[in-house]
Amino acid sequence: MTQSLAKFALFSALLIYITPLFAAPLQVQKVTDGVYALVGDIGQRSPENFGNSATFGVIVTRDGVVLVDPGGSYNGAKQIHEAIRSITKQPVRVVINTGGQDHRWLGNGYFKAQGARIIASAAAVADQRARTTDQLITLNRLVGEKLMAGTEAVHAGETFENRLELEVGGVRLVLRHTGTAHTPGDSFVWLPQKKVVFAGDIVYVERLLVVTAESRSRSWIKAFEEMAALNPEHVVPGHGPATTLARARADTYDYLVALRTQVKAFMDGGGEIYDVGKIDQSRFRHIKLYEELKGRNAQQVFQEMEWE
Repeated sequence: MTQSLAKFALFSALLIYITPLFAAPLQVQKVTDGVYALVGDIGQRSPENFGNSATFGVIVTRDGVVLVDPGGSYNGAKQIHEAIRSITKQPVRVVINTGGQDHRWLGNGYFKAQGARIIASAAAVADQRARTTDQLITLNRLVGEKLMAGTEAVHAGETFENRLELEVGGVRLVLRHTGTAHTPGDSFVWLPQKKVVFAGDIVYVERLLVVTAESRSRSWIKAFEEMAALNPEHVVPGHGPATTLARARADTYDYLVALRTQVKAFMDGGGEIYDVGKIDQSRFRHIKLYEELKGRNAQQVFQEMEWE
């Protein structure tokens, strides 16, 4: 081997270990006293974000930290833990999974190994189990097998059906699952003392939401309405920065209502699914990923509404 080839081989090997040091950082956003959002990429899962293309929540109590969603991989969970350590030295005592998407639960194993309780809706766990293989295949492709090392399918040890109330270190939490939204087990976490709601994938801000085969747009609207009825002062979305209820409504609720209205009118006029992507959604063109997702969302809602 020539000297140049040897240097190249050494450099390539080092990249395997150095890459995590260049990960896209999570933005730590203070929401109110003791409550933080960890804001990740709004785009696709990648080697740079370890699958953490979402927003996560941190609640600091006198007895430890409550983490809302543990990230999309073992390395993603480590990244979240590092961000938490920049806020507090308190240990993570409770991890809540707000849904079945990979970044809502695949970091569970990292925190369970440190003694954290894992809590999720029963519907979320069922969804996670049903899609584990597909999610790991996708993450291995997008993030890379090396950076996915250590990631295991670890599910919540405590589940609830529709509602669970608990208190951690003097902070009251109310977990609510009202039906399928982006995924079948989506829940929101309400902190009545602080007027903060962690919305999980019920709310997308500053990027267009995704309607998938697992989504149900009609009950997604209902879930948003149940959350909005609490009149929170702060909304921590599943994607994007912490925001107001008005902004959450504009980027998520208004889009879903408009999309269903447009698709219904298109169907009533005899339109076929192969043309539904052409409906006018331009009112929302300012939201990131609009061009990439508008047609897909329209087709998925068309298929959903055919069976309503």
